[in-house]
Amino acid sequence: MIILGFSKGPTQAESFARTPHDQIAYKGSRPNVGRILAHVGLVKKGTRESQAAAVDSMIADKNGLFHFGSLIRCSVERYDRGEREWKGSGGGMLDRFVATPFGSEVARNCASRFLVNLPRATKLVVMFGMGSHQNYVREARTLLSAVRGKTMREINAVAYEDDLITVVHVEHFASQGDLIPQWLGEGKYRDHPRSQFGRLARASVNRAIDRFA
Repeated sequence: MIILGFSKGPTQAESFARTPHDQIAYKGSRPNVGRILAHVGLVKKGTRESQAAAVDSMIADKNGLFHFGSLIRCSVERYDRGEREWKGSGGGMLDRFVATPFGSEVARNCASRFLVNLPRATKLVVMFGMGSHQNYVREARTLLSAVRGKTMREINAVAYEDDLITVVHVEHFASQGDLIPQWLGEGKYRDHPRSQFGRLARASVNRAIDRFA
């Protein structure tokens, strides 16, 4: 299974020179990574601490079931014309960067190199982030269809597949405010509209596991 962030964000980029590699991915956000992966059944449910520790172990295990990486293999920024500044993170990065000609070229180059000739054992790709109104889901599906040379069939609003892999989009681990608990359907957000995306993601992961069992 492959777990993909969007890119190496500013926090990760600044850590390369002084931090062991297996401590860089999702730095500062592993509790949220654990919560999200537990929600879709890829990490054992428990406390935030135990789930974060499970993520630590999964990332450190070079021979484990999970491979962690990013769709775009470097740090990128986009120019926000409204605020007149360059941004390397934030909600607009996912769909707006990939939708630009330069962003599309970068994403296509990375995906062509790393997401086409996957090991036969790789059956599930989990991607953090959905974008505004699922725009990132659509952009990523179009991208993967192009580089893999086959149409990725839509499963539901957050997942798609071809004959070899299933791709499932989950909430981004760095989402702000109440977006993560809404997606998880926690507490007062049990019936929040965003919780349907969490349920769809969990069902899609289970479907992929059953499909390739």
